[in-house]
Amino acid sequence: MSFREPASAAGARSEPQMNAVVGRGPWILAWRRLRKNRAALAGGVLLLAIVGACLLLPALLALDAHATAPVLRHTPPSPGHWLGTDALGRDLLARVLVGGRTSLAVGLAATLASVLIGVVWGGAAGLLGGAADEALMRIVDFLYGVPYMFLVILVMLLFADTARGEALPVFVALGLVQWLTMARIVRGQVLALRGSDFVLAARAVGASGPRILFRHLLPNCLGPIVVYATLTVPSVIILESYLSFLGLGVELSWGQLVAEGVAVVNPIQSRWWLLAFPSAFLGATLLALNFLGDGLRDALDPSG
Repeated sequence: MSFREPASAAGARSEPQMNAVVGRGPWILAWRRLRKNRAALAGGVLLLAIVGACLLLPALLALDAHATAPVLRHTPPSPGHWLGTDALGRDLLARVLVGGRTSLAVGLAATLASVLIGVVWGGAAGLLGGAADEALMRIVDFLYGVPYMFLVILVMLLFADTARGEALPVFVALGLVQWLTMARIVRGQVLALRGSDFVLAARAVGASGPRILFRHLLPNCLGPIVVYATLTVPSVIILESYLSFLGLGVELSWGQLVAEGVAVVNPIQSRWWLLAFPSAFLGATLLALNFLGDGLRDALDPSG
């Protein structure tokens, strides 16, 4: 004889169970794991604070990054100039905040370009397989064998002298060399998923290759893509800093400010603030991005 619960009891039990199922989706579980990672949360808060300061404080404090005052040149930090001034009397706080906008924009734009190229390239290689996969990945292997900085400098030199110091050449140069690892990651994920039941079902109903890739495969690769994109931003910012040391970077960025600070720091008369404060903002941003990226990697790990 079977036992059947009263309808009211079954209804009372089914709703919490349904809520539990709904509340335990993959992104909800990832968010719960991320909230337990204090280092990742601290990195996220620090990153938001830096981004907010760079975007809002110049307008709120009426700071001008290009206004010169020769009589105030090389002024140490003071109540009138919290971070001091440079060789032309320009306020360093204003230049650090405005330069932060540039560095963050370069990092985000170049990362977006690298993600788009890498996802499409790696996804196509993994889905097509065979000779197409072999040809596409051999190109990736060849580019891996060429030093990143050589490729970046080569691309930068292709632009006319009038474009030097502008952001677009840097976006293009950094975006074109940062997609290689993303392509390998996405290809590996697609190879692991293309034999799944949902892909076979899509093929059975006549779905095209691009539809299978963008509708079914790439959404299931979103976790690794997000994680690697987060870790690519600091890498791009560092590369832009190297370009600034070589005179090929953006006109005003953290990398350029650090290069200017290095040029004036000497044992005889050290203007330490010109190096310390841009380096501190740059280092704090890189640290926050790495903490956040590590936390996202752990949170989105399906085995976690």
